[in-house]
Amino acid sequence: MRRGATLLELLLVLVIIGTLTAIAEPRVRGFTDGLAVNRAAIEIASAHRRARISAILQSRIVELTISTGTLAIRPRGASADSWRAAGPVALGVTLAGPSRIITFSPVGISIGVSNASFRLSRGAASRTVVVSRLGRLRIVP
Repeated sequence: MRRGATLLELLLVLVIIGTLTAIAEPRVRGFTDGLAVNRAAIEIASAHRRARISAILQSRIVELTISTGTLAIRPRGASADSWRAAGPVALGVTLAGPSRIITFSPVGISIGVSNASFRLSRGAASRTVVVSRLGRLRIVP
């Protein structure tokens, strides 16, 4: 009596594993795309809140720059950013449209922005971060 598996049995197992992988892979990819887009939307929302709070605490006008590569907060007139983080591209997420600058007054109200929308997408997953002219923020699918 011999122990082990025959070549036919090994091929059958490989075919079954390949079939299961082919079925599961699109769902896993969609799940990871959704997670990346959600994280990018939350990072933009966090940067927005951070800039608003910074304007209030410093009693200065603060500008938040949202672009594909970076999220940056800079007090108006300053030469250097007071805070900087990687943009959505670091997560493999695309940001539709040009970079935008949101300006916050010392009381925390955004100046000059009228319903700014930031559309984020990766694969089939997408989210839109909408900033109202009063500075309210919401994330919509």
